[in-house]
Amino acid sequence: MTNTDFTTRAEELRARNEALAASQPGLRARNLAQALGVSEAEWVAAGCGGVKATALHGAPQEIFRELGTLGEVMALTRNDWCVHERHGMYEDIQAEGPVGLVLGPDIDLRVFFTAWKSAWAVEQDGRHSLQFFDGAGVAVHKVYRTDATDAAAYDALVAQFAGESQWPVAEPYAPSADADQVEDAQAWREAWLGMKDTHEFFPLLRKFKVSRLAALAAAGEDLAQPVPADAVERMLQSASESALPIMCFVGNRGMIQIHSGPVQSLRRTGPWFNVLDPKFNLHLDTTAIASAWVVNKPTTDGWVTSLEVYASTGDLIVQFFGERKPGKPELAGWRELMVGLCSAPLAA
Repeated sequence: MTNTDFTTRAEELRARNEALAASQPGLRARNLAQALGVSEAEWVAAGCGGVKATALHGAPQEIFRELGTLGEVMALTRNDWCVHERHGMYEDIQAEGPVGLVLGPDIDLRVFFTAWKSAWAVEQDGRHSLQFFDGAGVAVHKVYRTDATDAAAYDALVAQFAGESQWPVAEPYAPSADADQVEDAQAWREAWLGMKDTHEFFPLLRKFKVSRLAALAAAGEDLAQPVPADAVERMLQSASESALPIMCFVGNRGMIQIHSGPVQSLRRTGPWFNVLDPKFNLHLDTTAIASAWVVNKPTTDGWVTSLEVYASTGDLIVQFFGERKPGKPELAGWRELMVGLCSAPLAA
């Protein structure tokens, strides 16, 4: 695409966006882009909504490794139904291959770089952010500058990787090949009971070529059982009242972001149930919850339970555990809370 073509396309999209934003005020970038029939990456590249966007070039790992220079920032990871925001610094960054890690006390990430396709430095309404998108033009991760961020280091990072803008080509996701039913439920249950670490679960899904929901449904209710959709709110209220530290995982195709610690300030705003703490914010669209499950996995540290909620698409929206480290047993208070949500006994 030539510079002239890029400019023309951007101008046309900005005009359409202005008309839509005027008729439906309050829509966010993700929703505006969806309504316009374009990806959020295209919306950003075009400079919609007063955005000033600078394309960043270079391997995503190279850019990501520089995030540790910025000091305190706000890291944001979301999917269609849940937003996870965490303030802190990028520390202990491991970003050499296709899978990366950040293992700081505040920002804790699992990164899947094969999904990362474009990156932009974005300025909008006085806010500065680094935004990373996958091949479908969906945002996988955003890093926002705050008053505590090293502004000079941020500007240096942008200058280091800035390059000519190119129109993001959005390619739709390939349909999942995972089966929606387990063929051999007994073999699946035996494999589940043979786990020694929670991280073995995903490889087992790949081995059996089955979706997460199908896997839960076939395991047996002592290992995975559905619970009411309001279980997340009840769990968060109880954890807040008792100061029980939890872990909250929110992810998409390119990132999983984790909060570890207590939650305090809870508030409902329309369909959204929110955690609004100084360093951690969570925004969950509870109307999108099609099912909720308590999941029970064996490990060398004892049984580990999680609360998982799913959208009607079968996608995992958000996942919760009691706060724990490898080598440590599950918190008794968390286990008690999970058992209390269940109508049938869990394996123990």
